[in-house]
Amino acid sequence: MSEPTDPDADRIHRRAELLPEEEAAGSDDPEAQAAAILEESDERTEDPAGTRAESSQTLGHDDA
Repeated sequence: MSEPTDPDADRIHRRAELLPEEEAAGSDDPEAQAAAILEESDERTEDPAGTRAESSQTLGHDDA
């Protein structure tokens, strides 16, 4: 029987495999970079309205 794994740790480990552009730029700590990227992504997913209101790259509710 295999040990239970932490789903977040699995996500971080998979995301720590650098994309070609990330590899070209380099990363001192791919695991920490992956954790930060996934945390920000989760925040945007959980609060899309807040993301639109705070982002300069998406239309806010006043711009639509």
